[in-house]
Amino acid sequence: MHIHFLTLFPEMFPGILQSSIMKKAQDQGAVRFSVTDFREYTENKHKKVDDYPYGGGAGMVLQPQPLFDAVDAVTKTEKKRRVILMCPQGERFTQAKAEELSQEEELVFICGHYEGYDERIREHLVTDELSLGDFVLTGGELAAMTIADSVVRLLPDAIGKQESHEDDSFSTGLLEYPHYTRPADFRGFRVPDVLLSGNHAKIAEWRQYESLKRTYKRRPDLLKTYPLTKEDCEMLKQIKKELEEKQ
Repeated sequence: MHIHFLTLFPEMFPGILQSSIMKKAQDQGAVRFSVTDFREYTENKHKKVDDYPYGGGAGMVLQPQPLFDAVDAVTKTEKKRRVILMCPQGERFTQAKAEELSQEEELVFICGHYEGYDERIREHLVTDELSLGDFVLTGGELAAMTIADSVVRLLPDAIGKQESHEDDSFSTGLLEYPHYTRPADFRGFRVPDVLLSGNHAKIAEWRQYESLKRTYKRRPDLLKTYPLTKEDCEMLKQIKKELEEKQ
């Protein structure tokens, strides 16, 4: 995969891209990153990339020309590229979207500043508009890096074992079950006996139960779309009874 970041602040990226999984994925050949200052593509002699909005109003608007030309310059082919606009008005980013994007060969993240974008960028250049949530950041750089991290860790060889992320929260549709490691007894707080039993069927059952319980307590909305089995429904009855008894 080749991931491009179009930004006015390229100095924000090296620390993230040269650390942890992002660096490992590059070293393994799973991904390449390019950071481009799209100011270099403006035809304005003063290197301006923004202007006042037609019709008046506060703030400045990014012009279409520098971004259209920058995207054309850095990508291989118009047909295969996925051009992502970071925008609070966009679709809410989810794990499902990360999994979808991880199948692409080339991603372009447009990181804007100022009041907004010329609408022709949305209509004729980008393929996706994404938002991290219902809040506003100074620019799109942090959001783009966050999404890129979420996508890259799904690539083959990025993490090591494929199973490492298959049970992540949201990957299965449920929140992830609790994890424990050594020592088995720490200050009187013991690891659940089932995890020490060596009985893999019982461990799998316990993990599913705990995932359902954590999801029911923290994100019950996820259960509305999760394909519950007959066994899951029985577990949920038991979970509800357990929680009611604790109240």
